[in-house]
Amino acid sequence: MSAQESPIIVCIGNPLLDIQVNPQQGPKYLEKYELKSNDAILAEEKHMPIYDDIVANADVTYVAGGAAQNSARAASYVLPAKSVAYIGSVGDDDLKNTLQKVNETEGVISAYQVQPAPARTGACAVILSGHDRSLCTTLRAAEMFTPSHLSEPTVAKYIADAKFFYIGGFFLTHGVESALEVAKAASSKGKTVVLNLSAPFIPQFFKVQLEELLPHVDVLIGNESEAAAYAEAAGMGSTPLAQVATTLAASSKSNASRPRLVIITQGADSTLVASSSASASPGNLKPTDENPKTFPVSKLSDDQIVDTNGAGDMFAGGFLGALAQGKSLDECIEVGHKLGQLCVGQIGPKLPYPKVNVL
Repeated sequence: MSAQESPIIVCIGNPLLDIQVNPQQGPKYLEKYELKSNDAILAEEKHMPIYDDIVANADVTYVAGGAAQNSARAASYVLPAKSVAYIGSVGDDDLKNTLQKVNETEGVISAYQVQPAPARTGACAVILSGHDRSLCTTLRAAEMFTPSHLSEPTVAKYIADAKFFYIGGFFLTHGVESALEVAKAASSKGKTVVLNLSAPFIPQFFKVQLEELLPHVDVLIGNESEAAAYAEAAGMGSTPLAQVATTLAASSKSNASRPRLVIITQGADSTLVASSSASASPGNLKPTDENPKTFPVSKLSDDQIVDTNGAGDMFAGGFLGALAQGKSLDECIEVGHKLGQLCVGQIGPKLPYPKVNVL
């Protein structure tokens, strides 16, 4: 490990290679595999043939993916190289090599746990239709992650040195023990823990794991459908989003000295931010602010939107990267919005290079 590899941010999640089907062919595969046009699911038995099917029969693009890995790359976009380390489990294969190369190019340190063959790196079928994307994931090696990797010397040093931690909600399907270990340690030392809800099925089917982790979370990020799924699972029915955000912000917290922020994005519509306290502190609402506060999103024309896949991850990573630089809440949200908008102009969860200055 070289001297400069002392990342300020550590992200943890499921590394995946995205296999994207172009929007013209997308609807056919949605129908064939009974997928919804704007959703994210774990593949069931009936979906398993999709990966070979689209590679053999569709016009596909390979893109480095995995929600938390996308956010790690977005945070790195606004920070010096090697400021962000990413932890997850992969197979020892070509897919891993592809992911590692992308991370390297974009300044992210890959702190992978590598599983021996026959384990294969996880993949996500991304079915595009119009401006929607449907994600169907097979985790493969990603769900073989073990807590022992956190105490591997290089990884343990990254965790000890970092000040900000980002956990992808998808990781809770199998890695809650590891997520809790990281979040509890960070929270006890006054470091910042960010969690992304990631998909509606996380609060729906992994509510127990989510509620175990939530007390140690300082910033919770989700979109409107994830927030609605949480409300439904928590017996709040069709409560307005602002109230869902406020309720989540007020739920119990292990590090009570730091207010919790809940950020709910609504795609091209405004972003809502609720805080458990309106007291002034870095990255928090100012006493004069409304709570929850609404942040408008500047509009893009239809022809500026190429692909929405990964826009939410890029928002989260942009927010995180700006937060790590001590920017105000307003600036952090603005950087998130800018990276989300840069992402929708690309194919897949990517940002333009050479870098656009968004700070």
